Amino acid sequence: MPFEKFDFETLSEERRKSVAQSLRVISVEEAKKMGEQLFKFADDPWRAAYFNFIAEHPGATFHHGVTSDGVNVIYSYDNDKGMWFIPGSGMGPLQEKGRKAMKQIIEKA
Repeated sequence: MPFEKFDFETLSEERRKSVAQSLRVISVEEAKKMGEQLFKFADDPWRAAYFNFIAEHPGATFHHGVTSDGVNVIYSYDNDKGMWFIPGSGMGPLQEKGRKAMKQIIEKA
């Protein structure tokens, strides 16, 4: 899926279900380890953005899920902050609708 066409804000029912089914709580350390696996090259601009996001929330507990079309979502319920990323393709912050969807999914779990 091209980066330009991805819009997490239009979270379809299929995507909601796949995020809910794959959702798991991860620690900061697990988030860092996942980032090391996903963004292997030090000069990768998405690596910097990912690790900056993790560093901005040092005591957070994160929720990680994957949509049916391979989009990863990492969200901090306590801070109401999150980001989406497509490994090797792109990433961005979760906007209000995306954060609201993640909150609802977590509260139903």
